[in-house]
Amino acid sequence: MQITETNLKGLFIIEPRVFHDERGYFYESYNNIAFDKHHIHTQFVQDNQSMSMKGALRGLHFQKPPHAQAKLVRVTSGAVYDVVVDIRKDSDTFGQHFGIELNDQNHLMLFIPVGFAHGFATLKDHTIFQYKCSDVYHPETEGGILWSDPQLNIKWPISNPIISPKDALLNSLSLLESPF
Repeated sequence: MQITETNLKGLFIIEPRVFHDERGYFYESYNNIAFDKHHIHTQFVQDNQSMSMKGALRGLHFQKPPHAQAKLVRVTSGAVYDVVVDIRKDSDTFGQHFGIELNDQNHLMLFIPVGFAHGFATLKDHTIFQYKCSDVYHPETEGGILWSDPQLNIKWPISNPIISPKDALLNSLSLLESPF
């Protein structure tokens, strides 16, 4: 497993060693010892899975303290363009975003620490997205940023995304009073 920190401190790309043979493939999707070696000390307590059609956009979401979540995300079928935004007030990279394609061919994963908003756009029909979370979901602590915020200038690879009514009402980063 190769673990590489991005330009946003604490955000890591996880590239598993994939073993292929005539039966298919095998890889470790999580290894606590490997994470500890990179000072990623997170205990996961909830696993989530979503299925989305091509063109769906979910996000940009986060949970506020005391139920803030770190996440380990991956795609098990299909493909997404995954985006995170640093919303840590004291971070040198506050307001900056990082995007990467996660799919069932590259097997890449992303470790997202507490203090980031997260979202993804689905690039293929019936995409299955999985994420491990460091806290259980608490609807009263959810927050978000508008996916199309011009200040963020995220270059989503889809046009006219399918979004939820709740996500359409999210505010821009400039109106966010970050709890991080």
